[in-house]
Amino acid sequence: MNQSERQVQTNIALGVLGGAAVLYSLLKTASWKRRIATPIIDIQTVVKFLLFYAGDLANVFFVVTVGTGIYWLIFFKGSQLASVVLPSGSEETVFITYVGCAFGLKALQFLHKLISQLTVDLFFIDWERPKGKVLKSIEGGGDIKSAPTPVSIWRTYFVANEWNEIQTVRKINPLFQIFAVLFFLEVVGLSNLAIMTPSANVTASFDSTLTPQSRIVRYGVTTAVWLVLGLIQIIFFSFFYERFVEDQIRQFVDLCSMSNISVFILSDRCFGYYIHGRSVHGHADTNMEEMNANLKREGENLCGQRGLLPNTDVQTFQIAITSKLRQQYDRIHESLVRRSGPARLLTSSGNTFEQSSKAYHTMNKFLSSVIDHAHREMDYIVKDKLLFERILDMEFMEPMDRSIFYNDEGHSFSEVLYYGNEPTLLIFDMLFFSLVDVATQNAVLAAVITYLQQQFFEMIRKAVGKKNLASKTLVDERFLI
Repeated sequence: MNQSERQVQTNIALGVLGGAAVLYSLLKTASWKRRIATPIIDIQTVVKFLLFYAGDLANVFFVVTVGTGIYWLIFFKGSQLASVVLPSGSEETVFITYVGCAFGLKALQFLHKLISQLTVDLFFIDWERPKGKVLKSIEGGGDIKSAPTPVSIWRTYFVANEWNEIQTVRKINPLFQIFAVLFFLEVVGLSNLAIMTPSANVTASFDSTLTPQSRIVRYGVTTAVWLVLGLIQIIFFSFFYERFVEDQIRQFVDLCSMSNISVFILSDRCFGYYIHGRSVHGHADTNMEEMNANLKREGENLCGQRGLLPNTDVQTFQIAITSKLRQQYDRIHESLVRRSGPARLLTSSGNTFEQSSKAYHTMNKFLSSVIDHAHREMDYIVKDKLLFERILDMEFMEPMDRSIFYNDEGHSFSEVLYYGNEPTLLIFDMLFFSLVDVATQNAVLAAVITYLQQQFFEMIRKAVGKKNLASKTLVDERFLI
């Protein structure tokens, strides 16, 4: 196969897969339009389509470049024939251009997801109710009246801190990934497979150090090692570590139940997630003895189940809400965030704090009453998603009169966290590492720069996510550790 034939086949692959990416992006855009409950096609719709298409087109370039790199790795190193010639310098230049396009488009998709996560709306619904009444003196007079016992805010602060901690949790260990890739490339010597000789020897020799390396084959080796190690990590953490050691996502759901706190999340205007954390024991603000007794009763099935519906265990849902419910949510939320921010509790005036506190309790009461079916005009139904709805990640039914809560045992609320976007993060890190490695021919330098890149974006995700969490939930930022 000569150079022109290879280029034609590559262009055909890009064209066919690129066309499929257009259709898939249109499907994503249609799903997004339904989730924001706006049928009008405007500039925002076009921009959203282009962002979706950037991510899908990045996957197209990724598949073509990785396939090409691994093809030449196997074909050239496995032939043992001197007649097999690697692509020329001009072909390598075109190939590196494709890799650059894959990285640039994947970076755009990554930033899009990052900004979406940093602007998500969420609220912690506290189901705890006063256990009794206390006597309080009225300011400005000597009268004494009874008032409900204050409900502790510490449970909400605790759940908020746990949410803040899991925002950057990933399905793999990124630091181990970098060190493992570096070990196989430099210590084991797999990077020597990129030398432009038919020999598949991974041991470096004096002659091999003088022989130039093929950038296409080096990219194929690097991406193959990265993908295999990433897949091994995902399998290990999914089927072993999270089952027998620690699963922070499921633990967060359990914590919500023990704290009597539900989480209401809106990733789009009329779409989001709901974690039902209402305690089956009625109260969570108890002492150690009562807490242990409650856990024992639950372990012996002497109380109700944790699910939203009676006799069910499903606590996590995808929700498609009506525009009426969203409008009411926005009206309350505007008064909740009217002041300059929850971190200024000491400097804000008493009147402003009282208004914000009132807005918080109003939101808490409103959302809890919606969950309890107290508003007939904003009621909801619970159902399972159809098979094609789950496959396409969209909803065929539009919530007109009633919101729809879809059972979601897969905990897809993690999509507003790093955890639910591991494929995007894994490919972005791999393309970043590979591009630096191919450009510098130095895997150690690529590993260091990739680590610094990961830490930079993780720092941004934590800092801005923390501020968004404080502003949307009225949790004082000083209590977010």
